[in-house]
Amino acid sequence: MLVASGIYHGVNPAMGWPLSVSAALMERRFTALLSALGALALGHFLAMAMILLPFSMLRWLFTWHREVQVFAAILLIALGSFYLIFYRRHPRFLARIPPGKLTLWSFLVALAHGAGLMLVPIYLGICQTPVPDAGHQAATELMTGSLSIAVLVAVLHTLAMMVSGGVIAALVYRYVGLKFLQQSWFNLDLVWAASLVLAGVLTLVFAH
Repeated sequence: MLVASGIYHGVNPAMGWPLSVSAALMERRFTALLSALGALALGHFLAMAMILLPFSMLRWLFTWHREVQVFAAILLIALGSFYLIFYRRHPRFLARIPPGKLTLWSFLVALAHGAGLMLVPIYLGICQTPVPDAGHQAATELMTGSLSIAVLVAVLHTLAMMVSGGVIAALVYRYVGLKFLQQSWFNLDLVWAASLVLAGVLTLVFAH
């Protein structure tokens, strides 16, 4: 699920790969595409980490593991339903960020789309915790392990996003051109909203 959601984020133009193509076309060099992809990946990773790391450091999460997972699932369903039914446009403030600040743009767009929130149920499912009365030492070990898992989740997801988006960006830049986007691409916003709802529903099913 981590890799699949990362690939989806990478393929989705809303997460920024067309900006890397734009950078390469303006500077007329392929390395500009790679540099832009790196900035986008960094912003995405920071957004994932900002959501996941606090969960890894909350000791009470060991006691309320399932409750938090269910709450995150309900929040995902609500967010996805909101996008599907009421609001299908990108937040306008994202258009006001200068092109040179790709990391900031990527960070904010990931937060605005609920990309980090989507990883929370997956992360909680990986961090299966034992009974809460295992003692202070066990809790400390669990927190250390959970922190490393949170970082790994963010890294793996971001790598999948960067590779999938990078492949498409490179193909568009080198071979198919911008007409491909105008004639062949389709809007993934509805698919994204539906995927939030689906992730929430699957989390509820597995949590019980």
